[in-house]
Amino acid sequence: MGPKAETFLYKSAIGNIFCTFEGDFLVDVSVGENESGNHVSEKTSKTATLFFKELDDYFKSDLRKFKQKIKFLIGTPFERQIWLALKNIPCGEVRTYKWIAEQAGSAAAVRAAGQALKKNPLPIILPCHRIVASNGGIGGFSCGVEKKIWLLRHEGVLCGLRLR
Repeated sequence: MGPKAETFLYKSAIGNIFCTFEGDFLVDVSVGENESGNHVSEKTSKTATLFFKELDDYFKSDLRKFKQKIKFLIGTPFERQIWLALKNIPCGEVRTYKWIAEQAGSAAAVRAAGQALKKNPLPIILPCHRIVASNGGIGGFSCGVEKKIWLLRHEGVLCGLRLR
């Protein structure tokens, strides 16, 4: 049995972010609501403190790529491929649902890729908000389209995208 999971609260420009760690690994991020239902620890661990500094830097536009170690506790092999492929999208750029499906080796699996993105356990860190529709539409986001729009604006990539 691994280390006990601990959840900590980070207050951000887009609302509360609940971050769950198992030892040194980030295993879940919920934006807005504590979807894991885990008890939120009052004291912050060393790992959480270091990660919260990364989030501070991201929200100040001083961080382009997260270094926090992650671990998946959920997901099929296909879903995990989709999630890991998100790390290859640079901050300030977007890719399409078709692109992300191709990264997982199945260009025809665009809908399945979209479903996998809905289940991304680490939004923002694994930037599913950087995936948009091929027709220029904004697409969906598990944390809400308003937050997706905010994140894309924050990263300076909304030029040319059609908002709903």
